[in-house]
Amino acid sequence: MEAIINKIKAEFDVFVKDAGMQSEKGNKAAGTRARKSSLELEKMLKEFRKVSLEESKK
Repeated sequence: MEAIINKIKAEFDVFVKDAGMQSEKGNKAAGTRARKSSLELEKMLKEFRKVSLEESKK
């Protein structure tokens, strides 16, 4: 479970960096990367939810 949390943290840092570049500097490529990162975060968060539910049943 710790591994998935660390992956989520790392991906969120990438998202924040790219989203900030888009909003502050108008960098369109950073916006594309931020959107891609948000999709990855969604997948990881769903995986976290599944693992978390399994852990809570133990």
